[in-house]
Amino acid sequence: MNTEKLKEYIALFGGLLGAVLLFLQTLGFEFAWFTDKSIEAFTNALLAAVPFILIIYGVWKNTYVVTKKAKEHKQVIDEHEKKKEEA
Repeated sequence: MNTEKLKEYIALFGGLLGAVLLFLQTLGFEFAWFTDKSIEAFTNALLAAVPFILIIYGVWKNTYVVTKKAKEHKQVIDEHEKKKEEA
């Protein structure tokens, strides 16, 4: 799943929230916190959060200082590169 697909899902979710808002307003229910502006703000927050989370995940997966397994993996990579240089 790529970022464009995630953005489409977020837009879909925002649209569904808008539909729920219109449905509730048709029935006469109104909430001070559930407005078009709050839905737009929530959707924008999600759109900003998705790339942030993907970047954090990428940094986490490509860093060799966090877990013991990652540190061991880094040692293996370093040994392999050292052998390549010697050859």
